[in-house]
Amino acid sequence: MSKKDKVNQNPRREFIFQKKNYLFMFIGVACIALGFILMSGGGSDDPNVFNPEIYNFRRIRLAPTLVLIGLGIEVYAILLNPHKKKD
Repeated sequence: MSKKDKVNQNPRREFIFQKKNYLFMFIGVACIALGFILMSGGGSDDPNVFNPEIYNFRRIRLAPTLVLIGLGIEVYAILLNPHKKKD
């Protein structure tokens, strides 16, 4: 075999992640960012005054749930195999 034949036989390099993986990653990052945005705020301007807004549903239940869902989506996006063929 000549050198030209060996060069032509090299397999084409592909990325590990495809468009579908990156789409799910973007959705996961957006979900995590939304969770952290919803978690922020609720403080008081005066440190001597307690503001009960910090313990509302949005900051205690909704925002952490969104962050955990976003992390789950990220794990799914990493483990997703777009090269898998359906039989």
